[in-house]
Amino acid sequence: MQDQAKSKQEKSAKRGFAALSPKERQKVSSKGGKAAHAKGTAHEFSSAEAKEAGKKGSESRWGDKW
Repeated sequence: MQDQAKSKQEKSAKRGFAALSPKERQKVSSKGGKAAHAKGTAHEFSSAEAKEAGKKGSESRWGDKW
């Protein structure tokens, strides 16, 4: 019985980003963003693109309820 409980805990153990603290996640994400900008593959939204993306997200979330 104890072996079953232990294996269940092991299966639900956090891995990857979920295992990191918020501060550690921010550090890793920041490094990734800086690397992408240095490489030239990062995308920066213009205000028009950001507005359009927000509009799409709102539509998919709320549909015709608003």
